[in-house]
Amino acid sequence: PPAPGSAVGRKVLRLLFNGAETSLDPARISDIYSGAFTAHIFEALYGYDHLARPPKLVPVTADGMPEVSADFRVWTIRLKQGIRFPDDPAFRGRVRELQARDYVYAIQRTVDPANISPVEADTADLGIVGLKEAREAALKANKPFDYDQPIPGLRALDGHTLRIELQKPRPRLLYALARAGLLGGVAREVVEYYGKDISEHPVGTCPFRLKSWRRSSRIVLERNPFYREVLYDAQPAADDAEGQALLAQFKGRRLPLVDEVDVAIIEEFQPQWLAFLGHEVDALAGETGQLPSQFAPLAVPGGKLAPNLVRRGVRAYRQLTADCVFTYFNMDDP
Repeated sequence: PPAPGSAVGRKVLRLLFNGAETSLDPARISDIYSGAFTAHIFEALYGYDHLARPPKLVPVTADGMPEVSADFRVWTIRLKQGIRFPDDPAFRGRVRELQARDYVYAIQRTVDPANISPVEADTADLGIVGLKEAREAALKANKPFDYDQPIPGLRALDGHTLRIELQKPRPRLLYALARAGLLGGVAREVVEYYGKDISEHPVGTCPFRLKSWRRSSRIVLERNPFYREVLYDAQPAADDAEGQALLAQFKGRRLPLVDEVDVAIIEEFQPQWLAFLGHEVDALAGETGQLPSQFAPLAVPGGKLAPNLVRRGVRAYRQLTADCVFTYFNMDDP
């Protein structure tokens, strides 16, 4: 059924997250909840074909795959032309096109000491020539980070060409550049316009933009009316019946497929279950993609979807997941 208060005919996807966001500024987040939102507002150079097995990296804003030196130290990436940011007061009435400098700026922001970025160490670990030194210069001089000082290994050669030079070979650099939630293109003038309130005004080139935000309660994303024409496509394996069926259903349809995504933050398990039974949310998996184990006996008793859910048209999907456990030892403590 339509979401309460939604316009007739609008497609609204209603989801729940079991944890609250911390920020909508990519440079100041590391949690999965915030990143799930910023990944649908900001665009990375590359993304994933989610029907491909194994998953495959594909260009998003990049115009093809990168040119890479034989030693995997120099990466040259060209951007597609004509990708634009949505209208925003920060652009003062101008149409603002996505440019290579927006990715330079996004990376710079993660090492700016003023941002206290949780991903600063990850970005520094990429080994971009001169990036760590730029951060250390700001710290040593106790001055604001100099965004205008050229960084040898991070350059916009022109409006649509990005050059990254690394200290050591890194064949898997693209996986870092595909992190839309953290390293999507950011317009410098937007950050400078909103200043300390930038977290509340994320402006990216994705299919969605922020409509409303009640902290730790509800976040609504709406279709970005300035999003370019992108049609659904994928490359599932020939013997992947489910993937082929999805491709047949969606191929050629313009993205995004929904007009609005309404996410409720519900941290307690029982209210999550009641919200699903009450038609307040469309899926029970949340941002983790898994059914909470507490509900398994009710939702899939004996491994089969409960009859009352079947009658509602609910579908259950199974997937293999990997658990990863880390144990830390403080070896510096006497």
